[in-house]
Amino acid sequence: MPGERPSPTQPHPVAPPALARQGPVTPDDAWGLTWFDTRACRKRIERYRSKGMFQPPTVQDSLMQPGNAGGSNWGGIAFDPRRQLAIANTLNLPFVVALVPRERLQREMDSGDYDDFDFSRQSGTPYGMRRTTFTSPLGIPCVKPPWGQLTAVDMTRGTIKWQIPLGVTPVIPLNLGIPGLGGPIVTAGGLVFIAASFDDRLRAFDTDDGTLQWEVKLPAGGQATPMTYVIGGRQYVVIAAGGYKEDSTRGDFLVAYALPR
Repeated sequence: MPGERPSPTQPHPVAPPALARQGPVTPDDAWGLTWFDTRACRKRIERYRSKGMFQPPTVQDSLMQPGNAGGSNWGGIAFDPRRQLAIANTLNLPFVVALVPRERLQREMDSGDYDDFDFSRQSGTPYGMRRTTFTSPLGIPCVKPPWGQLTAVDMTRGTIKWQIPLGVTPVIPLNLGIPGLGGPIVTAGGLVFIAASFDDRLRAFDTDDGTLQWEVKLPAGGQATPMTYVIGGRQYVVIAAGGYKEDSTRGDFLVAYALPR
């Protein structure tokens, strides 16, 4: 924006490789359930500005990848000290972002033309901000899946040991990897427990290779990080299942699981 000067360089780690997409969103990235869906997404990509990670927003609609929800988000990572593996939940979910001149901000907020957008006033600056997830007319992400992934990073070698899609799509019952919010935990017995995805499931994966060992449908969305504890020599896994906005089932549950005695 006028008067601003971004840094000419940004730090890029040597290892591990990026766990989520970081480059520009291109027309070849467009995806949809139907030809019409894909075509609509492609036309929007062609219209939007996208220069990859760290691009500063402008008054022109821009595609930000990673979006403000991640890459990684507040769920954090889990670490297995014996295996030297870091387990991370990540998203491939671009957002449409634009700055709004102060004199237009309230008018846009009241217009009804941006009902799917979040607004921020950014008080004390010349601009407010609007943003929304980059989805098709059917409400599905406009870029190719997976949109949610679980990754194990070998911290000794700085490499990705395994990476899998996380979450079953509601329209097509396939594990394409869907968006989610929440972190994993690891156990000494070699399991990774995570809910997070917006399909309301809690899952356990083999820490060594990422194979699914167990899953269960929760009464509400598990947008939280599980915990584990031992009472009387019996180990439990518990999660707060409360859901998240309209993206998953809302509820008010604490759910605990344990192996049969």
